[in-house]
Amino acid sequence: MIQKPRGTRDMLPDEMEKRREIEARMRGRARLRGFREISTPVFEELELFTIRSGEGIINEMYVFEDKGGRSLSLRPELTAPVLRMFVEEGRSLNKPVKWCYFADCFRYERPQKGRYRQFWQFGAELIGADSAMADAEVIILGYDLLKTAGIRFVLKIGHLSFMRTLLSNLAEEDKKKIRAFLDKREEDAAVSHLKVIGHEELCEPLIRLCGARTLEEVFLVIGEIPESQRIREMFHILDVNQIPYEINPAIARGLDYYTGVVFECFAEGLGAENQILGGGAYRLAHLFGGEDTPSAGFAIGFDRVMVALGDSVWSPDTPQVMVVATSEGRDRALVVTEELRKNGIITEIDLMERSFSAQMKTAGKSADYAVIIGKEEVTSGDVTLKNLKAGTQERLSVDDVVRKLSP
Repeated sequence: MIQKPRGTRDMLPDEMEKRREIEARMRGRARLRGFREISTPVFEELELFTIRSGEGIINEMYVFEDKGGRSLSLRPELTAPVLRMFVEEGRSLNKPVKWCYFADCFRYERPQKGRYRQFWQFGAELIGADSAMADAEVIILGYDLLKTAGIRFVLKIGHLSFMRTLLSNLAEEDKKKIRAFLDKREEDAAVSHLKVIGHEELCEPLIRLCGARTLEEVFLVIGEIPESQRIREMFHILDVNQIPYEINPAIARGLDYYTGVVFECFAEGLGAENQILGGGAYRLAHLFGGEDTPSAGFAIGFDRVMVALGDSVWSPDTPQVMVVATSEGRDRALVVTEELRKNGIITEIDLMERSFSAQMKTAGKSADYAVIIGKEEVTSGDVTLKNLKAGTQERLSVDDVVRKLSP
């Protein structure tokens, strides 16, 4: 038996309906804020991803050479493709450009709960605005999408200027190592590295900064900085919008292209691997041949959203109907079935020439209502509507059935 590749999944109808419902909610909320959906190719030039992340990322990607000898890759993420698209297609658009996307990505990594080699991301990018309002808008959208999906989570916000100021006298290589430790939440390792390189005077300030949970505590450690006013304004906007958050100066976001605010969301019910959203302010367009353009965005791990929601994520609003007929009612059943479908009611009819009792048994397993059509119903022009959950039934006209069951 040929099985699906490791790290991928088959999704049966129940799961797909749940996913589509949550997708629709999130798309709707993004559209309300003016974000319009886009789509990029599943595969891109390999250089698009290595130009900012280095050749080392190739080991984590699905890379191949096409028949023309071009080095291509299945997309491991979507921010780079979106900015490539902006440079190629969108530079003449009015700013800011507000795009969102929902698509699958591919990474060759060890599969685990909520992490797969083929996985889906829902994300948004706000391109061309450089302000506290723009930063806040992106954070609020990410928060809104997760709340709309029904996730219980904590939003944590930092700013790269906090650590950048504290570590300003270190060599670039040491700054990267400290950020890498903090990105993996290894504060003790960051402190140890400071001792190794002879900067013990930074150990106590680093510990205090990592533990700071208010802006006042942050600026007591690092002092006032050029970005102070903008940072305070951004948090003020979040407060006005009643967005709950935690300040966390240790957020590093292990990608070098982030430039300012960074934020992450952590969901309940996912164990240690509980990050469900990550984003921040960045500049990427110039790497792909465009102008140096301020941007901010985030990506949500949609598979983790579904794991966090569990089995209680969704129940269909529209009832499922099975038309059950005797041999005398078969022709009438075909007409009634189509009439119900025309009115937006999910309706099935027997396709396997089952007996009446077998049809009822099948309906009891898969439907909420049975519309029964036998000899008496053919004669009267009515149907019998049976509520399969409650066990009650009543004789109604087809129009009355439509009114009763229409979504």
